[in-house]
Amino acid sequence: MNPVQTISAEELELLKAVDTPTICNVIELFDVRPRNAGYMDDRIQSCFPEMPPMVGYATTATLSTSNPPREGETYAGMDSQIEQINSIPEPRVVVFQDLDVPAAAATFGEVMCMTYQTFGCVGLVTSGAGRDLDQVREINFPTFTSGTNPSHGYHQIAEVNIPVHVGGTTVYPGDLIHGDCNGVTTIPNHIAGSVAHLCAEYMEAEGYVLDFLKTGERDLAGWQSARAASAEKMAELRQRALNSL
Repeated sequence: MNPVQTISAEELELLKAVDTPTICNVIELFDVRPRNAGYMDDRIQSCFPEMPPMVGYATTATLSTSNPPREGETYAGMDSQIEQINSIPEPRVVVFQDLDVPAAAATFGEVMCMTYQTFGCVGLVTSGAGRDLDQVREINFPTFTSGTNPSHGYHQIAEVNIPVHVGGTTVYPGDLIHGDCNGVTTIPNHIAGSVAHLCAEYMEAEGYVLDFLKTGERDLAGWQSARAASAEKMAELRQRALNSL
């Protein structure tokens, strides 16, 4: 069965409006996975930290750049990838596992990113390297990598829309991906809509403490009161999250 879209257009916009740490915090309310799972580790970094959050469904692939192809041309695997891309709902995020460790050459460049963008992708994540960063920034295409490399080497896409392992996290085709300057996380599809609707209230709960701190008052009782109000609101949100399961 092909992956299906799990959230509405409205809920997608709600997710795009908040940062990735808030997404991680809200996911924790549902207690559906360990708090140290589901997000990528610090090997995966944003190439363009200034860009807004990226949200989309994972279209996955593995690749290698270290060895000449036995037959066909370099980049030939892209044909199969693009042919299968419609099996994943839009918006899409391309997620690559580089089979070479360390990366021998770049996973992507300007032409690849423009191709993916044209076919409904809103960003790319790779355990490997990237290049053409100035050009990719110009097309406003968020990318997340383990580094940079100026060459494409012998670029070969091996398999498409299979489980991949990137930044310590397994990503399946159709998984919902959220990423910004802080990193990349998956959002369990069955709670994604609820996560979207709880984010604003979670930030409001954090705001009780932040608003007090912004006053600059060194009032221990006031600080403790703000923390208590925040904890009470978060406990309410957690109960609502658990009740929605």
